[in-house]
Amino acid sequence: MATESSPSPALSTPAFSPLYQQIKGLILQSLQAGEWKPGESIPSEMELAARYRVSQGTVRKAIDELAAENLLLRRQGKGTFVATHAEQQVRYRFLKLMPDHGSVDTEGPAQRHIVDGKRLRANADVARLLGLRTGDAVLQVRRVLSFSSNGVFVPTILEDLWLPGVPFKGLTAERLADDRGPMYAMFEAEFGIRMVRAEEKIRAVMPDAEQAALLKLPPQTPLLSVERIAYTYNDVPMELRRGLYSTATHHYRNELS
Repeated sequence: MATESSPSPALSTPAFSPLYQQIKGLILQSLQAGEWKPGESIPSEMELAARYRVSQGTVRKAIDELAAENLLLRRQGKGTFVATHAEQQVRYRFLKLMPDHGSVDTEGPAQRHIVDGKRLRANADVARLLGLRTGDAVLQVRRVLSFSSNGVFVPTILEDLWLPGVPFKGLTAERLADDRGPMYAMFEAEFGIRMVRAEEKIRAVMPDAEQAALLKLPPQTPLLSVERIAYTYNDVPMELRRGLYSTATHHYRNELS
C-alpha cells in the first residue's frame, strides 16, 4: 500500500508540490483525456481517495480548487460534475460586458450576425498567439452581437475570432450561424473542446470606418478593444478573439478577489 505522500508511481507534477495539488493534476489529466465528459459526474471522493491512495480530505481539497476554478460543479446530494458551458452559472463566465440596467439574465441572449467566415493560413501574429506555425490552417469569423435595449436590438460587440483548423475540422461560419446556444457549449458537444480559462488585454480605441458602420456608430465613437485568448486544459490556446465593445448602454465588469 502506498503512503499518503505517494499517490501514484507516475506523477507529472514535481515531487515537492503539495499533495492535494498533485491529486488536482491527476484529476485534470483525466478531464483532459475525456475520461469524464462535460456534464457527467466524476467518481466520489471516497472512490478517488482509493484510486490515488490518499485521504478523502486531500481529494476534497483538490476538488474544492477545481470547483473554485469552475472546472467542476458540486451539486448538493447528487455529487460532483464536470462543468459545462451549457450550465447557466458557467454560460456567462467569460462575458464581462454587462447592461447598465438589469442583468445578463433579464437582458437575454444576444442576436448574432455572422458578417464573414473563411478558412485561411495563419499569419505570424495569429500563429504566435494560438501556438501554431505560420501558415497553419485557421477558421476566421467576424460577427456582430446585438443586445436588446427597450425591445430594440442594438449592435454592441464586433468580434473577430480565429480558431485552429485541426481541432475544429469541419466547423464553418454557417454552422456557427445556425447554432442558437452558447458557442462554447457547442465546442464541447461537437468537438470535445472545453475552454477552461482566458486572458484578456483591454484598451480604448477609435474604430475605423468599416467597424463603426457595422456597429452603427459615428466614426469618432470611442470603444473598448478586448483581445482574449481562451485556453483548454494544460494551457493550450484554442481561440483568439478580438472584440470592439460599445459602452453606450453597457459597461465592462470584473470581480477582483
